[in-house]
Amino acid sequence: MPGPRARLSWAPWPPARLSSHSARAEAPAARPSCVAAAAGDPLVGNWLSVSSQKGVAGALRTLYTLNPDGTMSYVEQIKRPRAPSQGLYESGCWSREGQTLILRTLESNGSPVNLDDPIYTNRHRVDRVNATELRLSGPDGAVKARRMSPGYRLPF
Repeated sequence: MPGPRARLSWAPWPPARLSSHSARAEAPAARPSCVAAAAGDPLVGNWLSVSSQKGVAGALRTLYTLNPDGTMSYVEQIKRPRAPSQGLYESGCWSREGQTLILRTLESNGSPVNLDDPIYTNRHRVDRVNATELRLSGPDGAVKARRMSPGYRLPF
């Protein structure tokens, strides 16, 4: 499956670190702030990928929303015949380093993620991007997506 995968969220153990000098828990790490994309970056926009996977009944629809301010959302939905859709919603930051698109998830299905877990940072090589098409490749295979209108959302 291209892009971030469905994940289980686990609470850290122990729940809080205690200082040897006090009984107060340490403050949680600050959430990173997103950095705006370069002006005119062609990756900015809504990108829809529809694919199928061997052994999975139904279509896998993925919507990448890459905003000019560096924020992103990633919505993945599986539509199966005669069954309700199932989905994953992630949000965070995106950046570009040369021909590499980096997606950094900060929240998954509305819950903060463990920023130290590498599963929440995904890197894709940008093979092609133009006004209508985006092609990426990464550890989970190739992604072919088409540009959608700015307000497009996946129907559930």
